[in-house]
Amino acid sequence: MQLNSNQIAEILPHRYPFALVDRVTDGESGQWARGIKCVSAGEPFFCGHFPQEHVMPGVLILEAMAQVGAVALLSLPENRGRIVLFGGVKNARFKRKVIPGDVLEMECRLTARRGSVGIGSCTASVSREIACTAELIFAVEQDV
Repeated sequence: MQLNSNQIAEILPHRYPFALVDRVTDGESGQWARGIKCVSAGEPFFCGHFPQEHVMPGVLILEAMAQVGAVALLSLPENRGRIVLFGGVKNARFKRKVIPGDVLEMECRLTARRGSVGIGSCTASVSREIACTAELIFAVEQDV
């Protein structure tokens, strides 16, 4: 699976400034997805986090990983047109700063699914150096 930003916008409801995946580079529907976010100094969150030293907020790294996982879930034919909500975050660990100029590479592998709930093992890295790991819980909304 490879998707550009326009194709991602057909799957995810997120729009600027909350669309945090620029491209999906690989994946398998319902199983896993890998995507990138090109971090720019022009990102709106850098105005306040932090003006003196730009650092991408950890919660937005988690959100970007969740969006990659949501692409894997929503690319299944039975989930088209639905939205995915956060059900939880477990064991989030931040290992390095993400700053302007970085290409954040994210991968989410769906490790379990039961009904409308899924669990994903996620990693975000920059130049093969891990920036964040977490287990994310997804809930596919059934009545949109």
